Amino acid sequence: MSLAPRVVLVHRTTEYEELVAHHGTHGQAAFFLSSRGRDIAEVAERHRRTRRALAEVTAAVPLTWRQAQVERGDLDRFLFAPEDVVVVVGQDGLVANVAKYLAGQPVVGIDTDPGRNPGVLVRHRPADAAALLPAVRTSAVDELTMVEAVADDTQRIVALNEIYLGAAGHQTARYRLGLEGDGGVVEAQASSGVLVGTGTGATGWIRSVWQERGAALSLPRPTDDRLLWFVREAWPSPATGTSLVAGELAASARLTLTVESERLIAFGDGMEQDALQLTWGQSVRVGTAGTSLRLVG
Repeated sequence: MSLAPRVVLVHRTTEYEELVAHHGTHGQAAFFLSSRGRDIAEVAERHRRTRRALAEVTAAVPLTWRQAQVERGDLDRFLFAPEDVVVVVGQDGLVANVAKYLAGQPVVGIDTDPGRNPGVLVRHRPADAAALLPAVRTSAVDELTMVEAVADDTQRIVALNEIYLGAAGHQTARYRLGLEGDGGVVEAQASSGVLVGTGTGATGWIRSVWQERGAALSLPRPTDDRLLWFVREAWPSPATGTSLVAGELAASARLTLTVESERLIAFGDGMEQDALQLTWGQSVRVGTAGTSLRLVG
């Protein structure tokens, strides 16, 4: 007998909860904010909206389905199952945070604060959950391209928006950069890191770098099997160059980086605490991931 589907509700601790946990009481948190010209009422109201949304979505889960909840900080310790339906209740960035831990499970994004969030990935309202969930297995999905980095010691990281490779703390990173199939051309560089991003990431960090570079490359769409890459603040010197600083990666193309620093890291979608650790002489290949995020439209 097959198991009933399991709904995994993904959420994150609200700003209000973090403030009260840090300061001990609502009153102390209110005093702290008021001393900095902020009103806790706004923060508390957003907290209430988020909790109401989570309660409404929880109540909409079919009675015969199983349920689980996971907070953002626990994602790297949570075991997702193939039959799971993942419901992200929160901001767009929370969908990106969970994407790297999935393997084809459908994802429904629920916007807890319409108008404050762009709604690129959290496309639905809490009231939509009652109709969405029973039909989620047959609903149309967008296959959003993801990016992966694979080190020569088999470490692997996947991201929905972008992968950053560089020094911890964003200080100067030293490495050799090249493109596979480019005649073996590599360049020694010193920079503040390398960004490789998807069409979904083109609404965030990648877009800001793209705009600074004069927009010579066309931004991919979220479902396009191509990536953009940029070197941040490459430093020219007698030993380091700046000729390979931006480009596009087709589906089968790979950017290669060989570490020439004591320690570099690679992390995805801003989750620096879950990073690849790279040491002198190691190499890493970055390109389109073999898996995609299946986002319910």
